[in-house]
Amino acid sequence: MIELDLEDMHGWFGFGVAGNFAGHLEQAGEAADFVTVASAGDAPKGIFPWYIPGADGLLGEFPLSHDALIVPPVNADGGPLNLQIEPEVGLACEVVWSGDTVVTLRPFALGAFNDCSIRRPGARKISDKKNWGPASKGVARQFFETHDLTPDGPTASLRLLCHLRTADGAHHEYGVDSPLLGYSYYGEVLLDWIVERLANQKGAPDTPLEDVGAQLVASGHPTTVLIGIGATRYTEYGGSTYLKPGDEAIVRVYDTATADFSELRQLVWEP
Repeated sequence: MIELDLEDMHGWFGFGVAGNFAGHLEQAGEAADFVTVASAGDAPKGIFPWYIPGADGLLGEFPLSHDALIVPPVNADGGPLNLQIEPEVGLACEVVWSGDTVVTLRPFALGAFNDCSIRRPGARKISDKKNWGPASKGVARQFFETHDLTPDGPTASLRLLCHLRTADGAHHEYGVDSPLLGYSYYGEVLLDWIVERLANQKGAPDTPLEDVGAQLVASGHPTTVLIGIGATRYTEYGGSTYLKPGDEAIVRVYDTATADFSELRQLVWEP
C-alpha cells in the first residue's frame, strides 16, 4: 500500500472515463447525453476533466478530500442539489510525453475514488457536474501499489463496493459489489484507449465531451494523473437515493485474496 499526500496531488491532473461499466449511464440518467457520440462495441463513451491544475474557474479548484464531501451552497442553475456517489477505481499514472503528445500512461497505484456528481439533466458538459470546489471529490488515503493491470495479474482479485450510512444510522448497499475485471475496458486496453482519446477526442458543441488532451497540455504537461476509470452499477436503492447532510459515503476497493484494502469514507456536510 502507498500513502497519498493531498498536498502533492495539487499538481496532478484529474480526469474520468464515461460509460465504462455496462448500465451505469442509463441508471444515472445520462445515456441520452451521448446519443451523438459514436463508440465501438463496448468501448467507453469518452473522457472528461474534473481537475485542471492552474486553470481558471471551478475546474482549477482542487477538489479532493479523504474524509469530507461539502454540499454546494447553491445550485447555479436553480435546480435541486441532487448529489450522487459515483463509486469508482482511481488509477494513478505517470505520464510519458513526446512534445505535446502523451505516448504512454504508466500505472503505479489504484484505490477507492468517489467521482461524486450533481445530477443536472441537460448539462452542457460532463465536467459541469463534477467539481464545485474543495471537497467535492473523494479519494482514499491509501492505494494499492501496482504496475501490472493484466487480467491474471495482482489486481485480478480486487473488487469495488459502495455503501451509504444515513444520518439516522441506517446502513445501505449503494453500489453493486463488482470485480475490477468487470469494467468494459481495463488494464492495457483501457490505457491504450485513453492515450488514443487524449490525442483524438476534440469535443464538439453537440456532445458532452471536451478536448482533454489540449487541457492537459495547457496545464503544463503534468507528469502524474489520477483517472477515475468509471462508476459501477447502482443497487436499486443507490440509483434512486441522493445524498443528504449527515450521510456517510463509503467506497472500498478490497482484495479477496488477502486482508488488504483501500477504503474511503466521506461525511456529507454543509459549508
